[in-house]
Amino acid sequence: MQKEKKELVIRVVLHILVWGVLLGLPFYSARRISPDNDFLLIFFSFTLISALIFYSNYLILVPRLFFQKSRLSYYISAIALVVFFYFVSDFTSTEVFGYIQRKNAETASMLQDERREMSPPRSGPPPGNSIMGIRFPPGKAHLMGYASSSVFMVFLSLGLKVLERQTRIEKMQEEMEKAKLNTELAFLKNQISPHFFFNTLNNIYSLIGINAEDSQRAVLKLSKLMRYLLYESEQGNVMLGNEIEFMKNYIDLMRLRMNERISLNVEFPSGYEDVSIPPLLFIPFIENAFKHGISNRGKSFINISLNLSKQGLEFACSNSNANREKADKRPGIGLENVTKRLNLLFPGKHDLRINRNKETFEVILKVNLS
Repeated sequence: MQKEKKELVIRVVLHILVWGVLLGLPFYSARRISPDNDFLLIFFSFTLISALIFYSNYLILVPRLFFQKSRLSYYISAIALVVFFYFVSDFTSTEVFGYIQRKNAETASMLQDERREMSPPRSGPPPGNSIMGIRFPPGKAHLMGYASSSVFMVFLSLGLKVLERQTRIEKMQEEMEKAKLNTELAFLKNQISPHFFFNTLNNIYSLIGINAEDSQRAVLKLSKLMRYLLYESEQGNVMLGNEIEFMKNYIDLMRLRMNERISLNVEFPSGYEDVSIPPLLFIPFIENAFKHGISNRGKSFINISLNLSKQGLEFACSNSNANREKADKRPGIGLENVTKRLNLLFPGKHDLRINRNKETFEVILKVNLS
């Protein structure tokens, strides 16, 4: 609401400035043309009529008829507006020029009485029928001048109003798209959290019967993860350092059920300049690696790395396909969600590559943060 009021105030101020400049032109050019009071009276009277035509069309006819798809009614009303103000202009012209002629005639008569004996009468047009050397416009010239100026004002006001409306529509569409984006991002992120907890609770459940102490530590780790998901990640973007700490806690939680036959290599940056990123951007890939990349019956591996440079972030995660044959045939919602989020958050500013074969599964994600 305040934004709309601000835009309205700016629009009103701009209109005032434009008309102020237009009305101030004679004074600005005073040094060259030396306008007298008669010229200013004519100029201001015709400018006032032009302004009335402009705003009658701009404020009344265009919003109420042109934008309401009553185009025929609008064109008829615009013609009627021009015709009506022609009679107003003709009446004003007659009165203004009549007043100037009478005033000039009286002034000339007084000067002639004073100088009759001092100088012979001058030849040329009778006094009072020109101003600043400009002849009074006859009826036909007045009609042509009025027609061109009035039609110009009608099209100018129509074009300006259409442009303002189109700009407003585009802003509304941008706001709607932004709201839709935020809603979809919130939906996707809320999908990640249940999926994440579902996998994590399954892991803790498998530990309870094996090692009670490890399961207690797992619950503590899980509480830290829940705190991050419930509070920090709900505030919009998060700092990269907090996201790295979250991933470390999750990886530590997953270590509890790993044996010596599983190779785990983790590389996170240190001594970096912290940046703001969307939360839970990399965790679906890590979840996927632990879900399908480790096996207690044979050798398996998981490699996770994250690099930060001036160009942006580069995340890589690769794992063995140890449990791929037992995986659900449906695509994982974690990978599907993160792909959608990347398309929404970084359109044209990210590169996601997924390489898979019978032995390995690899994800490489590059994000431009500029």
